[in-house]
Amino acid sequence: MPFWKCYFHAVWATHRREAIITPQIERVVFEAIQHKSSEMECVILALNGVDDHVHVAVSIPPKLAPAEWLRNIKGLSARQVNNSFPDLLARFRLQDSYGLLTFGAKNLAFVTQYIENQKNHHPTNQLEPYLEQTDNRQ
Repeated sequence: MPFWKCYFHAVWATHRREAIITPQIERVVFEAIQHKSSEMECVILALNGVDDHVHVAVSIPPKLAPAEWLRNIKGLSARQVNNSFPDLLARFRLQDSYGLLTFGAKNLAFVTQYIENQKNHHPTNQLEPYLEQTDNRQ
């Protein structure tokens, strides 16, 4: 078996950055991310978000393209929310774009801590802009 350590920080937002990720929706999204990542043999290192976007630190094996992991994760989580909450005023949707960064083992603690503290960073505006970016327009 080959040796590998491939770490990624991914961030994506709701459609139009609508603040619609309630605690109930967040639970469904996070469960879908955990479940699908496990199926794809990816390890979630940190997972958190706020009402309009999600952050994940993940280890993705080299046999899998990170964009493929993201496509599966985003698609399944949106479907799960729409199936779990059929009475939402509007269908739960995510932006097509996303942010994806690689990082090394030396930065693992920083990235995971940043993600774990999302709900504290945003109200105080103590953000790392490059870890929040989901497209080239920011």
